Amino acid sequence: MTKATVIERILIATASITLALALGALIVAAVGYDPVLFVYSLLYGAIGNVSNIAFTLRQSTMLILAGVAVAVAFRAGVFNIGVQGQFVVGGFATAVTILVLAPILPGGLIGGLLLVVVTTVAGILAGGAYGALPGMMKAYADANEVITTIMLNFIATGVVFFFVDQFLRPAGAAAPNTEQFPDYVSLPSVLFQSSSFSVIGFGVALATAVGVYFVMTRTRFGYDLVTSGHQEEAAAYSGVDPQRTIVSTMAFSGMIAGLTGSLFAIMILGYYSDPSTFPTYGFDAIAVSLLAANNPIAVVPSGILFGGLDAGQQYIGFTLDMPSELVDGIVGLVVLFVATPELFRIAGLRAGFGGEDE
Repeated sequence: MTKATVIERILIATASITLALALGALIVAAVGYDPVLFVYSLLYGAIGNVSNIAFTLRQSTMLILAGVAVAVAFRAGVFNIGVQGQFVVGGFATAVTILVLAPILPGGLIGGLLLVVVTTVAGILAGGAYGALPGMMKAYADANEVITTIMLNFIATGVVFFFVDQFLRPAGAAAPNTEQFPDYVSLPSVLFQSSSFSVIGFGVALATAVGVYFVMTRTRFGYDLVTSGHQEEAAAYSGVDPQRTIVSTMAFSGMIAGLTGSLFAIMILGYYSDPSTFPTYGFDAIAVSLLAANNPIAVVPSGILFGGLDAGQQYIGFTLDMPSELVDGIVGLVVLFVATPELFRIAGLRAGFGGEDE
């Protein structure tokens, strides 16, 4: 293992992305497509114009929040593979609360602001409660949290679809969607003229990353989580209840996932639908968190990178006559290269570009 400064890590990430794109371009050329057009389209789709930047930031907002949710659990030594399910449940709780309270509360700016705050809290609490379930099963029944969280993902998707389809679908609607939220229940786009992205949402993601970093590094609660994850016996000796800590960790992680679902429902959808059709933010966030070494602050650039790749990938899918499997494979190659910084770090060390052995 080697140590690297922040500048060296940035250079490593830049080198790995450049090399991955170069290799991807060679593959594209080998199968008969224009490699220059491919790389150009990938970059243009991510940052080519204001609309594409807004889409990149939209995807980044979701991936940062979900990535922080994953990072919290990983830092505490618990594997929360169920962020996708907690994201679905949190968004569903937000949608149901909006549909129930909107006819009761006044409309307009004040009513909209009140609904956004109250229903976001409902989503956070629902996500936390759903995250606490596998935590309790692990703490008190010795259940493997990887298995339970994966199964709870399927349960969340199936149950939420049932309720949306059977009880919340408007009469005569062809698709299993709820009614649209009132127009005043939304986030203003501020800088971007986008109906599905708000700078406020992105600000919430940044604030969440900073807040979670503060909690994990500057509070007794965070100290207990991290200590119990790495030195369980030492944590127990110092008075930390390991079982309660596991439940708290999963609940905390689930609350952030629930916040992700709330933003998805309010900022992006404006209604709720079949969860099986939703983007897999919860699963993609595992790679986001691992790339960031499970550091909540480092999740921000990692989430933006993955958001840009996702935006560029979708742009290529819409504009180029190129097999989606080929695009998926090359974008996966970029992710693979970026996710293996140690390889480039060692290469840089041997080439005399800095770094120290740990």
